[in-house]
Amino acid sequence: MDSKTILIIDDDISLCQILDITFTVEGAFVITANDGREGLQKFFAHRPDLVVLDVNMPHMDGWETCRQIRLLSDVPIIMLTTLQGDQEMVRGLDAGADDFITKPFNADVLLARTRAVLRRMEKTAVPPTDSQYSDGYLIIHLERHEVLVLGEQVKLTATEFQLLTYFLKNSGHTLTYKQILENIWGWEYQESIDYVHVYVSHLRRKIERDPKNPFYFITVHGIGYRFEKATTG
Repeated sequence: MDSKTILIIDDDISLCQILDITFTVEGAFVITANDGREGLQKFFAHRPDLVVLDVNMPHMDGWETCRQIRLLSDVPIIMLTTLQGDQEMVRGLDAGADDFITKPFNADVLLARTRAVLRRMEKTAVPPTDSQYSDGYLIIHLERHEVLVLGEQVKLTATEFQLLTYFLKNSGHTLTYKQILENIWGWEYQESIDYVHVYVSHLRRKIERDPKNPFYFITVHGIGYRFEKATTG
C-alpha cells in the first residue's frame, strides 16, 4: 500500500481517525471527509487510488456519492455500512462499488480487502496478450480495453472488463464460482458468490441482445458460468 492515496468518506469522525492510522501504518497517504459533498470535492482535488465510502451520511449519502464518482472514474470503491442483508450488498455493487463491508468490521479484514481490490486494478492495467474478438455483433479489443456492440462503444468498469477478459480467454469452458472468485477477486472472496452473479448480470445487461435470454454468458446451474463465442462463417 506504499505511496497509495486513500480517501475515507464517513461521518463517523472516530472511525475516520482509526482508519487514518490503520492505512498510514501500511504506508498509504490518507485523506478524510465527513460527508458526500466534501468527499466529492476532495476526490476531484486529490484523485485517490482508492475510496472507502460510508453509506449513511448527511447532505449526500454513499449511494449517490458512489454514483457521482462512477460517472467519471473507475477508481476502486469499498463501501461501509451498518445495513444488513444481501439486498444492500447487491445495491452497493450495482451502484458501482468494488466491495461492500458491513460494520462493525475487523481492521485486518478491511486491509485484506483493500489489498485485493488494488491487486485487481494492477492486473487490469496489464495489457492482455490476446488482441481481439469479433463476431459482427460484439467486438472486444483487449489491448485497447474497448468493447463495441453493433459498433457502439460499451463502458465497462475495471472489474467488469477483467471478468469479460477471463471469460473470453476461457471461452467454451465452464468456470466454477470458486475459479471466478479466486481469479478476479482473490482468495479473500471465496464465499462471496453473489459478487459473481451481480457482475455477470452487469455484463449481460451491457452486452447481450436479450439479457433475460443470454447468448454469450451461459449459466451452468449450481456450478458457475460459461462464455460462448458466436459461430462465424
